[in-house]
Amino acid sequence: MKIGVIGTGYVGLVASVCFADAGHQVFSVDSDPDKLGKLQKGEVPLYEPGLEGLFKLNLSRMQFFPEVKDAVTRSEVVFVAVGTPEMADGSADMTATYRVLEEICKAATEPKIVVLKSTVPIGTARKAQSFCNENANVEIEIVNNPEFLKQGAALEDFLKPDRVVIGCQTERAKKIMGELYEPFLKNGKPIYFMDNTSAEMTKYAANSFLAMKIGFINELALLADKLGADIDRVREGFTSDERINPAFFYPGIGYGGSCFPKDVRALIHIGQEEDLDLILLEAADRVNERQKTILTNRLNEHFGSLEGKTVALWGLSFKPRTDDVRRAPSLKLIADLVYKGATVKAYDPVAIPNAKKSCEVEFQACESAMQTVEGADALLIVTEWPEFRSPDLALLKSTMKQPLIFDGRNIFDPKKMAAAGFEYYGMGRQVRAEDEAHLN
Repeated sequence: MKIGVIGTGYVGLVASVCFADAGHQVFSVDSDPDKLGKLQKGEVPLYEPGLEGLFKLNLSRMQFFPEVKDAVTRSEVVFVAVGTPEMADGSADMTATYRVLEEICKAATEPKIVVLKSTVPIGTARKAQSFCNENANVEIEIVNNPEFLKQGAALEDFLKPDRVVIGCQTERAKKIMGELYEPFLKNGKPIYFMDNTSAEMTKYAANSFLAMKIGFINELALLADKLGADIDRVREGFTSDERINPAFFYPGIGYGGSCFPKDVRALIHIGQEEDLDLILLEAADRVNERQKTILTNRLNEHFGSLEGKTVALWGLSFKPRTDDVRRAPSLKLIADLVYKGATVKAYDPVAIPNAKKSCEVEFQACESAMQTVEGADALLIVTEWPEFRSPDLALLKSTMKQPLIFDGRNIFDPKKMAAAGFEYYGMGRQVRAEDEAHLN
């Protein structure tokens, strides 16, 4: 099948590569000349494990163009994967989407299936269908196909999905989309066909529910710190109930990225437009913003003042295995620390360039985790990259000015850190009095 993909950001490029890997001919479009130039030279402009190798393996089935019409005139199905960024009121900016739809209507000379792959506000398909009906000279059917890709595992998620969700109106669209995704469902996982509005809502429901789970365990961890409970034991206890899935129930310093924050706020805004306050989601958003301040507040309480202190950060991306720092807790953390008078040194395996571009204050970027802690008064664990999990504790202690660690991702064992001579604070975990007595 000949497939057009408009937009070669995270979602669009992964889709392009995976469809090409399934044997389809893919025509991708991007208006960014720098990004387009890299793609045309066979270079991948973003970091995602495994993507570069699969990209190069399938280059013969991919072509990259600057204009929407270049893909539309060559394709049977056109995927729209352009950005829908958050605006000040929480709503999604659909400017790019409708600009693309306008170009598709102008270029199409035969019937097309146009698939909204980006996350779009609930009700967009209806509006987009009306727009195309009014502006196109041929039949265009709008289909929804929300993505459920986890950054850091996007290829696996696309090639072997948990499920595929399709929102469409006709048997023709159902048949084409079924054929398109059939190679990816050899693992027996389902494809769900539904109306467009339900498909749009499914995407928001999934991300918002996961965001609420994260908020819930983070609140429990804060309470555990107050009461002396161990959040790991609490988690084991309540998720042993078969009705409660343990996934995404890990405490930390808040979620970030391009999906959860934007989608939660977009759904809140959609509810407000319908005169409905989505109270649970509003609370989840507030909890998450508060969570990003926890480490700074605890560090400030520990020292009394951060003026003149040197603070080391391990991790800048919002999660491991990605260079994405959009809404990353690290950015707020660095800004708050600098505003309180601290010098910040930070290291991340891949996200330093993006963090440098996105952070509103200056920080010292280091070339290694150990370089970061040289002379540091405290170390903050911000992103749980695997390389941070097993440091040389003796070297770490001797390199730091003070052996003080605030672990925002609970990657270390509190008892082990205490035994190694560190003053250690996790999220909802602490060394108990009986453990201290045993160590002494």
